[in-house]
This record gives sequence, structure tokens and C-alpha cells, in this order.
Amino acid sequence: MRRGGGGGGGGVAASLAALLWCGCVVLALAGAAAAQGPRLPSAYKTLSGDAPRIVAKGGFSGVFPDSSSAAYSFALSASAPDTTLWCDVQLTKDGVGVCLRDINMQNCTNVAQAYTARKRTYVIDGVRKTGWFASDFTMAELQSVVLTQAIWSRSTRFDGYPILSVTDLPTILDVKQPSVWLNVQHDIFYKEHGLNMRNYILSIQKNVSVHYISSPELGFLQNISGRVHRKTKLVFSFLDKALLDNSIHRTYGSLLSNLTFVKSIASGIMVPKSYIWPVTKDNYLQQAPTSIVAEAHSAGLEIYASDFANDRIIPYNYSYDPLAEYLNFISDGGFSVDGVLSEHPITASGAIGCFANLNSSKTDHGEPLIISHNGASGDYPDCTDLAYHSAINDGADVIDCPVQVTSDGTLMCMSSVNLLDTTNVQRTPFSSRASVVSEIQATPGVFTFNLTWDDINSSIQPKISSPLSRYYVVRNPRYTNQGKFLKLSDFLAMGMDKDLSGVMIIIENAAFLAKSLGIDIVDSVNAALNAAGYDNQTAKGVLIQSKDSAVLVKLKQQKTKCKLVYTLPSGIGDVSTSSLEAVKKFADAVVVDKDNSVFTSSLDFIIRQNNLMKDLQSSGLAVYAQVFRNEFVSQPLDFFSDETVEINYYFQSFNLSGIITDFPKTVRRYKKNTCTGLGNDMPNYMQAVPIGALDQLLQKFKAQPPSMPPMPTLNASDVVETPLPPVAPRNEPGGSPRGAETPGAPPSDTHKATASTGILFVMVFTALLI
Repeated sequence: MRRGGGGGGGGVAASLAALLWCGCVVLALAGAAAAQGPRLPSAYKTLSGDAPRIVAKGGFSGVFPDSSSAAYSFALSASAPDTTLWCDVQLTKDGVGVCLRDINMQNCTNVAQAYTARKRTYVIDGVRKTGWFASDFTMAELQSVVLTQAIWSRSTRFDGYPILSVTDLPTILDVKQPSVWLNVQHDIFYKEHGLNMRNYILSIQKNVSVHYISSPELGFLQNISGRVHRKTKLVFSFLDKALLDNSIHRTYGSLLSNLTFVKSIASGIMVPKSYIWPVTKDNYLQQAPTSIVAEAHSAGLEIYASDFANDRIIPYNYSYDPLAEYLNFISDGGFSVDGVLSEHPITASGAIGCFANLNSSKTDHGEPLIISHNGASGDYPDCTDLAYHSAINDGADVIDCPVQVTSDGTLMCMSSVNLLDTTNVQRTPFSSRASVVSEIQATPGVFTFNLTWDDINSSIQPKISSPLSRYYVVRNPRYTNQGKFLKLSDFLAMGMDKDLSGVMIIIENAAFLAKSLGIDIVDSVNAALNAAGYDNQTAKGVLIQSKDSAVLVKLKQQKTKCKLVYTLPSGIGDVSTSSLEAVKKFADAVVVDKDNSVFTSSLDFIIRQNNLMKDLQSSGLAVYAQVFRNEFVSQPLDFFSDETVEINYYFQSFNLSGIITDFPKTVRRYKKNTCTGLGNDMPNYMQAVPIGALDQLLQKFKAQPPSMPPMPTLNASDVVETPLPPVAPRNEPGGSPRGAETPGAPPSDTHKATASTGILFVMVFTALLI
């Protein structure tokens, strides 16, 4: 599924970086090198001891078309100041070197529309390829061709930038001598077409400061060795081990075992990430990295890792956190590569400059609090022992329990009252108990109050959540059905025993439980808290969260010592004064839906920031934001598919009391970073991104997403509810849902028919997703 919609942009301006970044955030690129923090050379296990080099592949190609002026400009403004710009060099018919991601221009330009009849077929490196090739066009002809986004899933709204020659690079960038890396992929092909890549490279040395030249053809590097400037490093690029380097007729696998020979020609090697950290067929890292980094360093070679991008499915070990992947190659894996080739250089910059070699000191429980969302539900099934233990180990300050009730009155932690959402109940005999409970949902469900605790605990397995399954993004498949459910009493005991600042209890459906099932959920939770010893201690705080104001009103009337947290309705952009006053009568804090309330967005681009957060915080209410997720499709495009960039914005822009997250480890690591405390010396890549800047650029080039009206305002009438109803006697008239049987009893024929249809739909939908 493509994000950001279609529709190309127009021309490009050299002032792009100023529009996107500098116009909203004051940058001092001249001083940014010092702003990376006091790093000692020994902090990195690179060959030289210096920080690993950041190489921006085609510039910031994770957002803009690869090798466009926009991509190159933005890479320098949003990344470390010494970032190197990568250019894949292709030669035109008249011998001009251009920066193009692929030798087949069909994959990265609109050439097929501009020159429909110029389609050709060639054999390149033994492979037959059909398309449009730069060697068939003069530079003048390519002036009518524009660059397009090469990755299908990325937005095409920035398409339309002109093709750049290699010698254009110094002139379009607001930097005197940008560090340039030229990659020559197909020297043999160009020779076959009467073009000389070696002569071209040598001819531009006076005009372009070329710091690196790489190629997967060792013969080409051997041919230019000794002819390029002494400061230009030659890097041999390894391809698949079984492939042949036709320039010397040896496989890359055989060359890997003879790095001494490679060192006689090149000063470094570049390898795909999988050369260093092999990946299993089911997309998990193997238990240990290979020894290739140590072998390269032992041979005196620098080693660079390629294929880094934020918007790809990376091994599940990283929990969809691209920054964690970088760290595994520069510090956490016990070694460090000498550089990384990235399509999102802002993330590489942050990893190297702010997050490498962090201390593992004891967790600081200061605000903003890190609050789990169904435990560490990004890695393990919701509300299981695995999810809670992982959340604690990952640095959560508070763990949460959405309280549900079984048919025998047991309180348990479950993210949904409907077991179809969070368990494998549809594959058990209990699926026959599905029914429609209109007070909860309009579709059939098997609810916790349909089964006993023993039924659930002994016969049903948890199921990991997939909130972004529409993008075919799944979580930690090896643990899809792992873990044990917890009673509320067990959860509270865990909270008391572990290094936490407290627990959060979520109460929903209180009116239904009282009227239809004869259960006073508020009193039941209070009793459980008292039994666990929370009423006679102060070390552990208790937060009680609910979207039902009547629940919090009742607790307020009981003079509870718990902190009361009101969940604001989703989709509001502002709050009226009367609604704020109403909320403050029963709540100490509010929870805001970050995805649907903080910003107004269109096609995944942020249009503007709403007034909601400012108004809430000026009222004196504590504010918690939810739900933060690592998956790259969960954030607006303004955060560059990097959850750390989003977290950074919220930390720096709002005085939050807490962040509610599926991935506590990501937030905990952010709180330990070494850069946000540097004040005026904080590097540019750790400053809060300017919200709406991408949309402003699209407006400038008439490719903006559709405009959006203001979001609704919360009024007092949306907040105030009738008091909770009296508790009905259990198992008597009124003690079960209207139109439903006593909880746990076999359903009627009507319910069976309705439920069967619903279950069939769920099973078919699940099968389609798989």
C-alpha cells in the first residue's frame, strides 16, 4: 500500500533545506560538528577509532526521489554535518556522468512517458534487461526527463525533479565542498557501448571533491588506483556471494576469503547487512554475527554496511525500530562498521551521534512516565506475563491492566472484552458461544463474561495484536500465541514487586457490567487494590483510566487516593473552556489520542498542529499521549518512518506527563540519549522537526494533499454522563444482557445463526491476512 498518495510535484529550488528545516528551526551547521557531543575515539570500534561515516544513498532518498537536488539538500540539513552524499554514476550517450539510482531509468524516472519508442534490451552482467538506459540518450535529451520515487510504497508527490550531472552536485548545495561518494556499478557495460567511465571519473576531479569511489568490479578499481587523488578512498562492493565479478572472473564468495588481495587495490569494502548479521528464513537474526568485520579490520580494510532504510521490514529482533538496527552495527553488537549506507540519514545520524554506547544505569522514574500499552504488546501478546515482564525489563515506569470480568466474577487483564480480538478463541469449541451484545458492539463476539477464568486460562491461547495489519505488517511471529493470561491480583502483585513507579488500571463498560451482569467493577477494583496492599503504602502510585466520566466521578466521590485519568474522545482538535472545567471536576489527567487529535493530517502528511495540547496543558491537567508504535507506517510521513523522531518531537514540544507505548524500550532509550541535554549545542538532527514543512513544500509545487477542515471541539455535553446505574442482582432478571443468555450459558438458535456468520467472516478475513 502506497503512503502519501500520488500526484507528482513540480520543479525544485536550491532553498529546499531552508524551507523544510532551517525556516522553522534555527540551525548552525558550522557548529553542528561540535554539537555531536564529546565522543572519544575509543567509543567506536572502527578501524580508525572515529565515528562511523554516514553515507546518504542518493541523498535523503527515503522521502525524495533518489539523487534529486531535494534529496541531497535535505540530507545535509537534517543529518550530521559530515554526511557523505552517494551518487550512482551512469553515463549518457555523450559521455556525461549523471546521478541515477538504477542503470534502467524506467525504475527511477518518467523516461517511459517522455520517450516511449526508445525502449531497448541489453544483457548486463549476464542478465537480460529491458527498459530505457542513460547510454542511449544525450544529456540534452535527458533535460525533458524527471526523477520519480523508485520505491513503490513511498509517496510520489515529490516526483518531478530534474536529473543531475555529477558536476552539478557542488553547485546546487549550500556547502563549499560536500563529501561525495561515487558508485560505479557497470563499467563493463559502458565499455561495451564505447563509453569510458575511468576517463570520466578522472576528468571531474578538479571540479568535484570525490572522497570515495566504490564499485563491485574490482578490475575497475584496479584500473583507477594510483590515478585518483591520494585522499580518495577506493571501496570494493560485495554482491551476492554466488555471483561473479566479471572484471576479474572470480565470485564474490571467493574474494571474501582473500581480503588481503582486495586490500592491495582498495582501502575498504562495502557489504550488505546480511553479510554481517545473517537473517533466517523467517526474518530473525541468527544467534551471532559473522566475523567479517574483524577480518576486514585485521586486513587493514574499512568496512561499510549497506541496505539501511527505515521503511522496510527489518528482522523482528529489532521490533520495527530502525535506530536499534543501526546500533547493532555500530555498538550493541560488540563491533563497529566504519560507515553505513542509508536512505534515511537522520536516523543514522542520531544512532551514531546520540544513542551509541549509552549507559545502562538504573531506570529513572521521572516524567514523562513511560507507560506500557497492554504490556510490551509490540513484542508479545497483549496483557500476558511475557508482555508485562518485557515491559518492565525494557524500562517501563508504569504497567497497565485493562480490567475484564469472567463469568465466575474473576477480574483479569485483557486488552479487549471480546476474546475474538486478542485470543485464538475462534479455533476452540467456545466459538459457539458468540453473541451480539449491543451495549458493547454491533458484531458478534465471544466475551470474557461468557467464559469462566478456568475456561480462558486452560483452553484458550493469547494472540499477538496486529494494529497495522492493513499494511501487512505483523509482529514477532514466533511468539504469536505465547504467554499466559493474568488475573488482576497477579498483575497487582507483579506491580508491587518490581521496580516500577506504579500501575495503571483501565476500566470500561462499567454501566453494562452493573446493569446487565450485576457487577460493580469500580468497587471490585478497589477491593483488589486493597487486598494487594496498595491502600497502605505510598511507594507505588495507582492511576485509574477510563473513557467513562461516570466511573471517575464515582471514584472522586469515594475520595480515592488514585490518580484519575480521563480518556478524551478520539478525533477532537480543540477543547472548550466549559469542557475543561467539567473534566477537572473528576479527573487529574487526560489521555490524548496522538494519531487522531494532536495533528490534522491528509494522506499521511501533517497539515497543522491543533490547539488541543496547548489548551489542555494551560488548564493545569496532566497530559498523557497514546499510542506510540515503532512500525514505520504508524507515524505521519513528517517523522521519516522513525519512531524516535516522533518521540523526540513530543518530548521537546509538549510538557507531557507520560507516553503510552507498545514498545517501552524505544522510549526508555530515548530518555537516555546524550544530545537533548546539550542546549544550544544540540545537533540539528535531534531538534524537533518542523511540523507541516513537507505540506508547505507540496503547496509550493502545487502537489499538496487535499485540504482538511478544522477538527471538532470537545464540549461539556460530550464529557458529562449520567451516574452509573445501580448494580442488578446477579443471575436474576436484569442480571444478563438484554437479548442474551446468562453469561456462560449456551446461546439461543438466533444467536448461533448470527454468530456463525460473524465467526465465518472473522476466519475468512484472518485467512486473507495470512
